[in-house]
Amino acid sequence: MGLSFDWREWRNRLIARPGFQRWAADFPLTRPIARRRARALFDITAGFVYSQILYACVELELVDQLAEGPLALSTLAPRLRMTEPQADRFLRAAVALDLLERRGVDGEGSPRFGLGNHGAAMLANPGIAAMVKHHQMLYRDLEDPLALLRGEKAQTELGRYWAYASSLDPAQEADASVREYSELMSVSNAFVAGDVLDAYSLQSHRCLMDVGGGQGNFLLAVAERWPHLKLRLFDLPAVAERAQQRFDALGLGERAEAIGGDLLRTPLPQGADICSLVRVVHDHDDDQALQILQAVRASLERGATLLLAEPMAETPGAEPIGDAYFGLYLLAMGSGRPRPPHELEAMLREAGFGGIQLRPTRRPMQTRLLVATAV
Repeated sequence: MGLSFDWREWRNRLIARPGFQRWAADFPLTRPIARRRARALFDITAGFVYSQILYACVELELVDQLAEGPLALSTLAPRLRMTEPQADRFLRAAVALDLLERRGVDGEGSPRFGLGNHGAAMLANPGIAAMVKHHQMLYRDLEDPLALLRGEKAQTELGRYWAYASSLDPAQEADASVREYSELMSVSNAFVAGDVLDAYSLQSHRCLMDVGGGQGNFLLAVAERWPHLKLRLFDLPAVAERAQQRFDALGLGERAEAIGGDLLRTPLPQGADICSLVRVVHDHDDDQALQILQAVRASLERGATLLLAEPMAETPGAEPIGDAYFGLYLLAMGSGRPRPPHELEAMLREAGFGGIQLRPTRRPMQTRLLVATAV
C-alpha cells in the first residue's frame, strides 16, 4: 500500500459493506459500538421530529405545568386541548426524549407524568424556551437548505428578525426593530455571564466597557459581583437607550453608562482598562469582525485587557454546535460564522493584541473565553 495508505479510506470501505455491518451488530465486542453508531445516525435523521416535540412542550408550557409535581393523563389532556389518546401519544414522545418521566398511575388508574432530566433542566434556564420558539423562523429558512447554502434566498426569516445584520445603517434602527431580538439575547444569555466571570476575575480592573452589550445583562452580573467597577455599555442607540433605562431603574446610574453608536463607524469611548465582546464577533463576517477588534484595540491603552467570549467551532465534545448549528444559523441570519480559537487568535494578533490565552469555562459548548492584552 505504500506511504499513500490512508486507513480512514480502508475503514470507510469496510463499514460500507452490509456483511460487515451485520457481523459488527452480532459480535459481542463490537455490538455496543454498532448500536451507538446506528442510534446516532438515526438521531440525525429524526432530529427535526425531536425538535418539534420539544417545541410542542414549550408552546403548551408543559414544563411549567409539571414544575410542582406529576399530573395524571386525565388532568393533562384537557389542559393540552387533546383527547386522552392524543395526549398519551404526545406525552410518551416527550418521555422518550427524557423531557418527561412516567410516574405510575393515580387512584383511578390514569398514568401520571412528571419532569424528566431535560425537562427539569429547562426550569433553570428560561432562555431555552425562548430559543425553541425563536427556532421556528430558522426552520422555515432551512425548508430548502440547498437554496440557503447557495445564496438563492432573496430574504430569510432570520435576516428580517436580526435587523442590524442586513441594515445599511444599523445605528438608525428604531426601538421597535431592535426590541424583540434584544430581549431574546437577554434571556438566552442567562448562564453566559456567570461562566465568563467565573473564568476571569475583574478584581484588579477599574472600568469595564462591554461592546455590543445589548440590554446590559452581562454588565448587571458584573455590577453585582464586582461593586468597585465603573461600567460602560456600547451598542446601537435604540439598544443602549433601553440598557440605560435598566441601569437607572436598578439604581446603577452613577456606575453604569450606556453609549449609543454604530460599532463599525463610531469610535469607541476611551478610558476603560478592560473590554468585553460577549457573543459579538461570531455575528460578523471576517472583514467586519477584524474591524471590530481593531476598533476595540484603538479604544484601549497598551496593557489593557480584552475578553472575547462566544461559542466557538471545533470545541471538543461539542463540535456539532459550532460548525453545524451556528454555521447554518448565522448563514440564515445573513452575517457571521463560528470560528475555532486558532482563527480568533490570529485575528486578535492582527488587530494588535498579544498574550492570548484560552481560559477554561464551565460550559464550553455555549461559551469559550479568550483573554488578550493590548500591545
